[in-house]
Amino acid sequence: MSARPPCLGLTGGIGSGKSAALAAFAACGAAVLSSDEVVHALYRDPEVVRAVAGRFGPGVLATDGTVDRPALGARAFAEEDGIRFLEGVLHPRVGAARVAWIAAQRRRVPPPPLLVCEVPLLFEAGLQDRFDAVLVVTAPDPVRRARVEARGQAFAARVGRQWDEARKVAAADHAYVNDGTLGDLGAWVAARYAQYAGEPCRGRTP
Repeated sequence: MSARPPCLGLTGGIGSGKSAALAAFAACGAAVLSSDEVVHALYRDPEVVRAVAGRFGPGVLATDGTVDRPALGARAFAEEDGIRFLEGVLHPRVGAARVAWIAAQRRRVPPPPLLVCEVPLLFEAGLQDRFDAVLVVTAPDPVRRARVEARGQAFAARVGRQWDEARKVAAADHAYVNDGTLGDLGAWVAARYAQYAGEPCRGRTP
């Protein structure tokens, strides 16, 4: 097994199915990192909580003093520079957490066969050169819209700051159109896992 396992960047537009793909990589045997989970942890960090509450007011805090993500999203997307402020607070911290996580995984004995980092704004942040390969999960806009709105989120507001799907696909090393079943997605993930890990998928993908 290689002392330096490859690290893949996994991205795609909102509602494309990135989380399902990341879970399938984990089922195969990859070590995975979700940027969304990193952000969730940061919203409990006192320094981040103070910065967010100072900018958007106490109404974006939950009763336990952490950030209420739905309330914050509603406020941030309603203000012209709200998302830009959040990105300034979160992106450097998420990036530092990702770098530390990759280093820690590669120090493990033995290291995992493959690392996969889910990064929603990978291309928009210019991070493509940080990974051994970039994988994009995409889906037709009506499919993505239905998934996002089923979660009670506004689709148009969230896609406005992202590259369009065709541009991501053209820039990626591998792309998958996620308009089929979870089993179809799992089979594609298993093939990419075998390609980069140098071994078959260990577990059972969805």
